[in-house]
Order: sequence, then C-alpha cells, then structure tokens
Amino acid sequence: MTRVGKGASVQVGFGVLGPVTAWDDAGGPVDLKGPRHRAVLARLVVARGRVVPVDHLVDDLWDDPPPGAVSAVRTFVAALRRGLEPRRAPREPARLLVTEGPGYALRAAPDAVDAWRFEDTVNAAADALPRATLDRLDEALSWWRGPGYADVDRPWARAERFRLDQVRLTAVERRAEALLTLDRAADAVPDLDAHVAEHPWRENGWRLLALALYRAGRQADALAVLRRARELLREQLGLDPGPRLRRLETDLLRQVDPDPAGPARVWAETAAAYERSVVPGARARIESTVGLLRSLAVTGAGGLEAARDQREAAITAAEHLGDPEFTARVIGAYDVPAIWTRSDDPEQAARVVAAAERALAGLAPDAPEATRARLLATVAVESRGGGSARAPAAAREAEAIARRLADPALLAQALNGVFMQTFHRAGLAAERDAIGAELVTLAARHGLATVEILGHLIRVQARGALADFTTADAHADAADRLAARHESPLVGVFTGGYRAMRTAATGAAYPEAAAVYRSWATALAGCGMPGVERGLLPLALLCLRVWHDLPADFPDDTDWGPYAPWARPLVLLAAGRRDEAAGALRRTPEPPRDLLLEAMWCLTGRAAVTLGDRDVMRQARAALAPAAGELAGAGSGMLTVGPVAAHLDRLTAALSEEPG
Repeated sequence: MTRVGKGASVQVGFGVLGPVTAWDDAGGPVDLKGPRHRAVLARLVVARGRVVPVDHLVDDLWDDPPPGAVSAVRTFVAALRRGLEPRRAPREPARLLVTEGPGYALRAAPDAVDAWRFEDTVNAAADALPRATLDRLDEALSWWRGPGYADVDRPWARAERFRLDQVRLTAVERRAEALLTLDRAADAVPDLDAHVAEHPWRENGWRLLALALYRAGRQADALAVLRRARELLREQLGLDPGPRLRRLETDLLRQVDPDPAGPARVWAETAAAYERSVVPGARARIESTVGLLRSLAVTGAGGLEAARDQREAAITAAEHLGDPEFTARVIGAYDVPAIWTRSDDPEQAARVVAAAERALAGLAPDAPEATRARLLATVAVESRGGGSARAPAAAREAEAIARRLADPALLAQALNGVFMQTFHRAGLAAERDAIGAELVTLAARHGLATVEILGHLIRVQARGALADFTTADAHADAADRLAARHESPLVGVFTGGYRAMRTAATGAAYPEAAAVYRSWATALAGCGMPGVERGLLPLALLCLRVWHDLPADFPDDTDWGPYAPWARPLVLLAAGRRDEAAGALRRTPEPPRDLLLEAMWCLTGRAAVTLGDRDVMRQARAALAPAAGELAGAGSGMLTVGPVAAHLDRLTAALSEEPG
C-alpha cells in the first residue's frame, strides 16, 4: 500500500512485461502521458528502487540531449506524479515517485511491479517442490503480456528486455521439468513444441521435448524431434548437438529413460553448446554465454574450469565486433566473486586486463558510468597480487562510481576489487574485515547470495588473522549454509582450509594439525583452482614446522608450486646444505602482495636468522612490523606461522647480537 496523502492511500500497480502501463487501486489505467514520460517511468522501474540521477535520465532518454533536457525531465516527472498520486496535496512531498539526492527513485512495493514479481516468483520456484514449482511458474508466466518494455526503444531497455526474456525462457523449461517430475509428460509437449520452434538454439528445450514425448509413449516422435534438433542446429547455427542431446538419443534408442542430470553437468554441457555458438556478430549469444559462464564458475571444479577457459573466447568474440561499449559489457558482466589473491591463470588474467583497458580507452564520453565501473573493477580483481599502481586506483574509482550510482550489485563488484588491492603492505586484516562486513550487509539486503558468501569468507580470513576465532567460526558456518542452499561446492575448500588452520592455531600438536591438513587437502585435488591447489599443502605443513621449531624435512620431490622460492632456503638448511641455502635466500624475491604476504616474510625471516643474513632480517622486520598484532598467514584462511610478534621478537633479538 502506497501512502499519497493525509489519511488517504492508493495502491498503484505497474506493468512492464509488455508495454509500460500503470493502474490504480480500482484497476483503472493511469494516464502516463507521452512516450518520454513512459521512458522515465520505465528507467526508474529498471533501477528497482535505486536513485537515478537526473543527468543519467537525460542520457538515457536522448542520444543527443536537446537544450533544456534537464527541465524536460523534471516536467515529465511532475506529470507522472500527478497521474500516480492524484490525491496528494499540492505542497505535500511525493511518496511514490520521490526526489532523493541528485535524482529520482520509484518507491513501489516489491509486488507492485509485474517484472519484479515475475523474477521473484521464478527464483522462488527454483527451491520449491514440483507441485509448488508448477503453480508458481504458471502464475508468473500468466503475467507476461509481451516483450518487456515493449514500447521503449533505448539501449538500457533493450538490455533489460533481453534479460527478462531469458528469465522467461528459463521459467518455461523449469515448468516443463516440473510436469515431467509429476508424471504429466503429455501436458508438457505443446508448450515445449512451441518453445523450441521459437528458440531453436536452446538445447535444453529440445532435450525436454524429446523426453516428454518419450515418457508420453511416443518414442518415434521423440527420436524425430532429436533429428529435427540436429538439422536445425546445423542449418541455422552451424553446430552439432551437444553431448546431452547425443546421449539422450542413445538412451532412447536403447529404450532407457535417462535420469535427470545433476546441475553441474547440465550447466557444463550447456556452456559447451553456447561456447560453440560464440562467433562474430552473435551479440545475443555472446551475452548469453557470459551469463552462463558466470553461473558455471560457482558450480564446482568442472564449471569453474569451463568458465575460465571460455571467458576469454567470449571477450575475443566481442572485440571482433568493434564496439567498445559492447565489449565492456561482456567483460564487466563476469562479476564472479573472487576470494583468493593468487590468480589461477596469471597470463590469461593479464590478457583480460589488457582487453578491459582497451575497452576503457574506446568508451565514448557518454557511455554509462556503470559500464566504466565494471571495467575498472575487472582491472582491480584480475590484477590481484601484481603490485601495480594502476589497479588500486581502478578499484577506488570503481567504488566511487558504484556508491554514486547506489547500485548494490555494482558496489559489490567494486568492493571485490578493493579487497583484492588491500595487500600493499602487511597488517591490513582490519581493513579487509570492514570490506567483508559491508559485503555481507549489502548482499543480505539485496539478495546477492554469491556476494554474501564472499563477504563471509573475507571475514573468516580477516578475523582469523586477528585471532578472533569465535567470529570467524560463525562466518565459516554461515558461508557453508549459503553454499549448501545455493549449490556452491567450492566454498568448502576455503571453509575446510580455515578449520584446518584453526586447529593448528589453537594449540594442536604438530602431528594432529598435520593430519587435519592432509585430510583437507583431498578436497584440493582437482578443485579447478590452480592458484589454491598447487603447493599449498606442503606450504601449510612447512609453516607448522617453523612455528613448532621443527626442521623443514620434506622429500626432494615435494611440489612447492609457486611457493618454492620461499620454502627452498629452509628446506636446504634442514638438509644440511647451508651454502646452497644462503644462495637461495639471496635469490628469494620479495613476497607477492597477497594473502600470504606475512607468512612468506616470516619464512624468509626465519631463514635469514638461521643464516645470519642481517640485510634480509632488517627487510623482514620492516615488512612485518605493521602486522605485529596478527597471526602470520592466518589472513589466508588456510595456514599460519604463528603470531607475527614472535617472529619480530626473534628478528630483533638476532639483529641486536654482534655480527659474526
């Protein structure tokens, strides 16, 4: 119920699933005046309650704004207010279409806009039982009057129209799956037949139609559908059917009713089908691919690897079109939360950064600020651990834009970039904790599940570094609950690593802690994250041994991965090869500016103390001093070398001794 006057109220409804409309509490139409009035209202609906600055409305309404465009926008808003709040007193502030800060916002109830209800209902149906899923999707699809924002022909409206249509197509397929689960295969056939005729590239639609026909006792028709799918895919898209369709055909020929595939396999195979369709000129397919890759990245090792492999192909295909703004959207749309500061593929990350910089350079001056912010956030995230001056500046600029636009998803992406750039020195756990806390609050308020998981994991790391295990435990548990609900199995790699580290940090003897680490390491094998997987277990055990003043006894064939330069001096010392250890220490580079910065300096410092290398001791002490109140390495949420203060004491004592 929206209040619009003293003691008076009216419930205004809005429709954008089709032409833009509004109606009052009696069901009568509200006069929305002309096309630009409707465009203003549509743009505010797209913002979903967020403020849209007046200058953005001007840019969104005109390619070449006329003189007096700002005054015209204010006139449109005034006219809309008269239609939407007819009983509002002349000097009483608007309650529905409000002025706030530099612009306007639509403060409609969540169920007052058909598109908002539609998305919320489709999303809710994903977790419901089949009967409830069917009922909810039937209701949601009944609200569809036509293409979203059908009478608004602006780039932002076209993008939102496409996005809503993808939600609708997903709803149609989920509805069919619910019917199949309820043994109502024949009821699913008519809608699926129309669905694949209109959208022949959706292989899942073909799969569901063939399966429905088969279960309805029409085996020949089911096989004919699969043949038709193959022909259309080849003729219209130049593609061969994906593995799921081929496997289904084999199963039906053998008269075997296939079991439903698990989500990860569905997504992985659909990603493969989409990847094959990424060709120059296929804008819709490229943008669809990126959306799919974003979802794939959190499904598990196979999905993550597929997303990483195909993301660059999508960017390359976008660049071939020669449209920097489109390329920017493709790059920026991959807003997969990142928690680990060592890149899984540094060379690919560098290429993504280069593509983002090219897109930034090519953007027109009037390009949407959000597009620029997403590119800057991409630069910040993909430049993790690089130590460049450009990446922190990009992170700060992206954050400033996101806060100015009051866009929650954009702010989350920008804050992820800020997080990745808070490793320029040791001792910044408290700063990262504040970022994690803001992400948790922001995500919970706006329903951003993967962002909320990211925020909890950041707080696990930060509170671990500060030895606040009670709080870290609570955030690890929250991350696990969200991961189970949203099918994000990779989260367990990080929460499992944290619990192993916590065991080590809270007094467990070396054999017990080492056993917990080895058990956790089984989850690392094949996790799809080379930046996490390779070398981390031996590094964690080395840190434990150093903390417990045990020699670094490791087999010669130990794979230290990227951590070898910092492990080698200690391993050589344990083997009695002092001269080689001294040479290795001299060649040891400064640690990367990442989650393991303090741990690496502690290992380097310990080797320097043993070898009496005073220059390296002084470097280590200076680097570690800002982190005196933290647990070394615990900010990674994976390992620890114990309190930084103890390492500083050892370094100071060694430096106070007379040389020689």
